[in-house]
Amino acid sequence: MSGNARCTFLPNAPDQHVVVRGDTLWGISGRFLQQPWCWPQVWDMNRDQIRNPHWIYPGQIVYFDRVTGRLRLGAAGAADNAGDTQNVKLSPRIRSDELDGEAIASISLSEIGQFLTQPLIIDADELAGTPRIVATRENRVVLGNDDTAYVRGDLQGHNDFQVFRAGKPLKDPSSGKIIGYEAAFLGTMLLQRASRADNEPHSFVVTRVKEEIGVGDRLLPVEPKPFINTAPHPPLEAVEARIVSVYGGVSQAGQNQIVTINRGRNDGIDIGTVLQLQRLGKTMTDTTSGRKEVIRLPDERYGNLFVFRVFNNISYGLVMQVRDTVQVGDIASSPE
Repeated sequence: MSGNARCTFLPNAPDQHVVVRGDTLWGISGRFLQQPWCWPQVWDMNRDQIRNPHWIYPGQIVYFDRVTGRLRLGAAGAADNAGDTQNVKLSPRIRSDELDGEAIASISLSEIGQFLTQPLIIDADELAGTPRIVATRENRVVLGNDDTAYVRGDLQGHNDFQVFRAGKPLKDPSSGKIIGYEAAFLGTMLLQRASRADNEPHSFVVTRVKEEIGVGDRLLPVEPKPFINTAPHPPLEAVEARIVSVYGGVSQAGQNQIVTINRGRNDGIDIGTVLQLQRLGKTMTDTTSGRKEVIRLPDERYGNLFVFRVFNNISYGLVMQVRDTVQVGDIASSPE
């Protein structure tokens, strides 16, 4: 029913859906489509529109045009005749903070909120040139809320900082090589008094403690939390990634948990990329033929992964719609 044979509508897809607060692009597309990553195809979105989609707001109506196999957007009460509104396509809106606050996100931000700015994937030497804690007031070993810390380094005009410490190495399951480090987020600090001489450190106050903060820990500026409403979409080119880790240090993940994959910006992955989760088929012995032949079972596809944060060689993804647990080493590839 759509231009892409893989992008089919559900047999029981509704004629329309009224967008309500709390809806997501993923959830709405799942009401109409067999595969939510087909969202751009049924809206006729180009690549730029996928990355910066037109906003959809509560109160608007998504219409299913069964003749063309496309979705259309209309305003509630805009027309009494459905035929008049089915031809209203998504149109750009002027971006503003007020409108952004109303627009629906790709996926539930409650699941990924803390991961939008932390934890952080870094290269081996990425923290080397960042501001660092060199001393504490009263020589405190561990800093708590409202404690003072002294920092050296170029603040580049920033006042609000997050505190990190280089964490565990992340190894590529395919090559065994270290492809990055997951820096541990320790807390936040605020500049109180900037340095006035080369040998004088900056004075900071600790505003939030998540884990122990001390001398030697590194500072990075607080980045604005991005609003993720990128349309769910397959990668532009074929990708085959592997699950590197499950956040929290465990070996398996379920639905709505966070994992990392060994592909990133350098591999054509961007925010909103949807990958298909699958596990390599097991090798076993066929004992039924009398010859004990070794066979390999088919690979098992069992869910989807939505990429929401991308680094050069690694990305974070939210596990979506799985029928099995996700394990380190599993494959995340272009949807078929």
